[in-house]
Amino acid sequence: MNILIIPGVTMPTVDEALLARIHEAAGPGTQIRIADTPGEAIEAMEDVEVVLGVITPPMFARGRRLRWVHAITSGADAYLFPEMVASDILLSGDKGLVGSHLADHTFALLLSLTRRLARAVQDGPRSWEHRVAYRAEEFELEGCTMGIVGFGGTGRAIARRAAGFGMRCIAVDCDPVPPTAEVPEVWGSDRLDELFRSADVVTSGLPLASSTRHLFNARAFDLMKPSAILVNVTRGEVVDADALVAAVRSGQIAGAGLDVAPVEPLPAEHPLWSTPNVVMTPHTAGASQFRISRNMDRFCRNLVSFRTGEPLEGLINKARGF
Repeated sequence: MNILIIPGVTMPTVDEALLARIHEAAGPGTQIRIADTPGEAIEAMEDVEVVLGVITPPMFARGRRLRWVHAITSGADAYLFPEMVASDILLSGDKGLVGSHLADHTFALLLSLTRRLARAVQDGPRSWEHRVAYRAEEFELEGCTMGIVGFGGTGRAIARRAAGFGMRCIAVDCDPVPPTAEVPEVWGSDRLDELFRSADVVTSGLPLASSTRHLFNARAFDLMKPSAILVNVTRGEVVDADALVAAVRSGQIAGAGLDVAPVEPLPAEHPLWSTPNVVMTPHTAGASQFRISRNMDRFCRNLVSFRTGEPLEGLINKARGF
């Protein structure tokens, strides 16, 4: 087997221990090459059967023997250019493995709003002048309703944390996914409007696909409570940023916590930066000390399955985008 590894932000280095594990899982005669630059990756593609990392259209064009790509990013959208989607090449990744740290970050953003942490940090020493105002605006999450749009691994992890805060959880998914102790009934997409009307906090567990782009738009914000907070740590493009700015500034919703933006890095002049009650982090929710090990464990298991003809874990439906 000929494997090409392309390091990236989530996997900046490849150590000898990992290489040994990959060799063992892939079997005798395996050849592994590491490409540190796009040029090296393109050059190496001629004989590659398996790619671990991001693949680009120029790489794909040279990959005449390519059979499988395992992603090191949680979203599949970067891999889904037309030629890849139309091919029979398998695409897998850490789908379902990133929920824990994304859910942690969801609550970090949420609490920075509900407990006025972000404002206090920004105000610095002057925060004591606004102490009474902060206290008047802060509220508990206990008894609030958490609305989760997309009930996959991330949505389920958010629900577990929400239950720990004493929140009631409701969730919508486009597929008939099984319920959990926190969400005894997962609603279909036909009840999305009901979720928007009912939730005190609306969170996204969605990938980016044609069906999810700008799902959180002016109509959605119009349905939400004036006290509602939106939190998004998945893909920036699922939110209509202009509509969100208008909704928060007009008081249509109370605020938003965002780890992702429609354009990254978000330009300094973008109005999201100056909109009150919007807190943002620079696409850092995907970080975890466990992330690479979890995904590499899966990749090695998949290597065994690949050479024995068994189904792969974390397989992505390229036509649907997730």
